[in-house]
Amino acid sequence: MLRISASKAAGGAVTLQLDGRLTGQWVELLKGTCEVRLKEDAHLIVDMQNVSFVDRDGFVLLKSLADRRVELLNILPFIAEQIRKAMP
Repeated sequence: MLRISASKAAGGAVTLQLDGRLTGQWVELLKGTCEVRLKEDAHLIVDMQNVSFVDRDGFVLLKSLADRRVELLNILPFIAEQIRKAMP
């Protein structure tokens, strides 16, 4: 399960706080949520402080988001390394 909470800062940045596991259908949910925010030309920040597990599809999505200049915060070192290795 993955919970996504959105908050908007005064400067227009949108932060998505993730809680849970980024796997299966939740990868698609996050992808859709990010696409909506990116189409609004928002500066997007994804805070992964409370993410305990990411599957392969999740790594690919996170790599894709990072390549699109989405800021990824508070990533566990293991997850960060897997994102660097993820193939699109």
